[in-house]
This record gives sequence, structure tokens and C-alpha cells, in this order.
Amino acid sequence: MEFVGTFWSLVPPIVAIVLALVTKETYTSLFVGILAGALLLAKFDPIATINYIILGTVGDEEEMGVGFINAISDPWNAGIFIFLVMLGIMVALINAAGGSSAFGAWAAKHVKSRVGAMLATFLMGCLIFVDDYFNCLTVGAVMRPVTDEEKISRAKLSYIIDATAAPVCMIAPISSWAAAVSATASDLDTGVTGIQLFIQAIPYNFYSLLTIVFVVGLAIMQFDYGPMAKAELAAYREGELGGLGEDERVHNDRANLWDMLIPVILLIAFCIVGMMYVGGFWDPEAEGFGDLSLAFANTDASVGLPWGSLIAIVISFIYLLARRVLTFEKATRCIADGFRAMVPAMLILAFALTLKLATTALGADVYVAGLMEGQAAGLYSMLPAFIFLVALGLAFSTGTSWGTFGILIPIVLPVFAAQPELLTIGISACLAGAVCGDHCSPISDTTIMASAGANIRHVDHVSTQLPYALTMAGVSFVMFIIAGFVQNWLICLPIGVLLTIVLLFALRKTVGVKISPDAIASSETAAEA
Repeated sequence: MEFVGTFWSLVPPIVAIVLALVTKETYTSLFVGILAGALLLAKFDPIATINYIILGTVGDEEEMGVGFINAISDPWNAGIFIFLVMLGIMVALINAAGGSSAFGAWAAKHVKSRVGAMLATFLMGCLIFVDDYFNCLTVGAVMRPVTDEEKISRAKLSYIIDATAAPVCMIAPISSWAAAVSATASDLDTGVTGIQLFIQAIPYNFYSLLTIVFVVGLAIMQFDYGPMAKAELAAYREGELGGLGEDERVHNDRANLWDMLIPVILLIAFCIVGMMYVGGFWDPEAEGFGDLSLAFANTDASVGLPWGSLIAIVISFIYLLARRVLTFEKATRCIADGFRAMVPAMLILAFALTLKLATTALGADVYVAGLMEGQAAGLYSMLPAFIFLVALGLAFSTGTSWGTFGILIPIVLPVFAAQPELLTIGISACLAGAVCGDHCSPISDTTIMASAGANIRHVDHVSTQLPYALTMAGVSFVMFIIAGFVQNWLICLPIGVLLTIVLLFALRKTVGVKISPDAIASSETAAEA
């Protein structure tokens, strides 16, 4: 086809992203992007275009792998949809039992400040490092009562969730992301295993590591800038948190803190067990038998997470009934309530996945890979910075970081085969760019999960997070230039941390808006005067 493997392959995601940012309408923007992709695949034949959108194929031709039916029926995607429903049911159970309200009351006594609430959210995000989907939804459900109590906007909550989901998973050796990276690199002749290459790349993953520094710095220094500052001021001054208004907490005199904690602990524990089980940790015939890192490398999160969440829901159901904080009728009603609560996230995810299939069918990966290979020969020390930008652009356009490093790692490895340290930096640049582009993209599934976790309009999350993600993208780009020449993480990483801290002070001095009781009071006094 004339459009396949050319710049036209990037047009559908670009159309969807621009429309989403301009119109603030996610569903319409994603559908227009899908329509653009289908028109290109069908060569503007209207009937064939409809067939591509729905069926993903036309007539007796070879399966193209696009369309809503393919996106929804794909086993991986179906497993994630099931996991979303399970999380929705768990949240509905906890809320109906009064556990969320009890946790909010406890947090109000123990978390005394906005800084404390943000750092507590950050810490919980770091602790749940197994999977980014699981991280986003669990941290969001647990911490919403805490951040609401301190008048922290849902936009800020969703940013902290997103900033401690993919970035933390990308530097955790035991995570679904480590498994994906190691699986991608394991089939290539590098002299080291995939998981060893992943671990070696961690100190150079500047975007992930420095984003963590950035989030902590923003919380402690109590300032924001851009659209986030506007959202935070509205939350603090007027109580306009920016949520969807569908998560009112039920008060129950019989409920206590454990009615929140026990179901969440069960969920975390059984999801980890589920991923270990699917990875063959207890199977004598499996490669991952008795080896935790291999079990996670061979696991399938789309099976392990639903597996663990189902068991956690059943035990939580029994526990809450035994505690008599829920009647059987109310507990059963939570199944439908939880499903309904997740419908917006599932709908956006279905649209985004369909758009990704269209982009893949148009050969966006082939086009970007060709650009990459064409530039590889003459750059070398500057190449890690270039790889970072290419990965960022590809992940932004396609909405998938896994797909991005799946495309680029096989290209990067042969380029640096003779220089092990530069190879590590190049792989890190690929991974960092993939996470950064994923953060910036409105069609990213992880970004959608963060919006669902904070219960905020998806476009609001994207528009407030984008300036922060781009800020750290700039710092990371500079650091990959330095790393390409210095090639020593013991020197580069401290420079990156120092640069981030200096940038935070500069931002606070120039464009920053102080979000604290004293600052708000002084600004109001000055305005009155």
C-alpha cells in the first residue's frame, strides 16, 4: 500500500492527539484518529473503511489485525479489561462497606499537611512496583480520600500516580516491565542475559530516576506551574478538586481502617502471587521454577493480574460479609457498580488500542526504524540522545512504551555491539524515551489508567501533566548528551540530580505558583491591599 511505512503512518495518532488537546474531547478525537487510519488503509473507499474500523479486514484479504473487534478480542487486551472490572468491583466493595470513609478519617488525623499527603501517595506508588496498571488503579483508589482531605487536585494526584507507575516499574528488576525488556533482549546475541542488560541500564535511565526526584521536589517545595498550578489553586481555594463526582464515600459506623487495608493487602499479595504462578514459579517443568526473576520474566500480566484480583475479591467479599459491614444484597450490587465505574476507562482504552492497531498496520514502526537505522552510522557519542528523542516520538505517536522498546532495542543493540558501556546507555535512552513518550501521549494505556485511578477527565490529566513530562524530557536529553561522552553513571547521575534540583529552584523563582496556606494567605492579602 502506498501509505504503509511512510510518514502517513504517523498521521492517525497525530490527528487524535492534536484534536484531544484542542477540543478536550477524548472519545471523538480517538475515533477521528481511527477513521483517518482506516481511510488510509482502505485507500479512501467508504465501505472498506467501515470494514477496517469494525472487522479489521476487507473481503478475503489477509488479516490486517486492525479494528475494534481485534482490539477487544485480543487475549492480552481482554485480560486487562477483566482486571479493570475486578479493580472497579474491589473499589466499590470497599466504598460500600465504609472502608474508604474510615481510611479518610484515619488519614485526616495522621496526615497533617499537603506535603505529607503527596509524599504518602508517592511512597505508596514506589512500593507497588510490580505492574503499572496495578499501580495506577490501586494507588488512586487508596489515596483519593487522603488527597481530597488536604484539597489536592485530582490533576496533581493523577500526575503523582503516573510518575510513580511506569518510571518506578522501569527501574524495578522484578516487574512486568523488566520482564518485557528482558524478553525483548533475550533473543539477541549480546553476551549477557536480558535481565542483566535491564539491571545495567537502570543507573542511566535518567527520565525515570530524575522524574522521581522532580516529584519529591515539587511536593516539598510546594509549588506548581502551568495548567497544574491553576488546578491546584482551584482545589485549595474553592474545593474544586476536578474529579468526576462519582466516588462519594459511604459512612458506616461499623467500618474501621482494616476494612480498607485488608482488601488492598489481599489484592497486592494475590496479584503478585498470580504473576508468579503464571510465570511458572511453582511449576517444576517451567523455566521460572523456583527463580523469582525468571518467573517474572516469563509471566503474563494480562493473566496473572485477573487471576490474583479474582481471588482477592472473593476473600474480601467473605471478609466484609463476616464483619457485617455489608449485607449480601449490597455486596452483590457492587459487582454492577464496579463495572459501571470502569466503563469510561474501558471505552477510552478500547479506542486507544484500536488506534494503535491501525498505526501498526500502516507500518509506523517500519518508518521509524528506517529513520533510526539511516542515522545510526555517523553519530555514535550523540546517538543516545538521538535514540531518546526517537523513542519519545514513537511512544507519543503510538501510545505504547512496550511497543517502542520492542521496535528499537533490536536496532540499538547491533549499533553498539563493540562498546558495552555505550550499549548500556543506548538501551537506557530507548527505555527512558519510551516512558517519557508514554507519559506525554493522550492515547497511552498507562496514562488512561492514571486518569481512571484519580477519577479525573482523561484530557485534564494529559494537559496538566504534559508540561511536567516535557520539562523532564529536556533534562533527560541533556543528560544523554553528557552520558554519551562521559560514559560513567557515577558521574552522570549526580549531575542529573543536581541539574533537576537547580531547575526546580529556577522554576519556583520564575513561573512557579506557591501552593501553601501561608503563600495563599499572603497573596490574598496583597490582592486586597
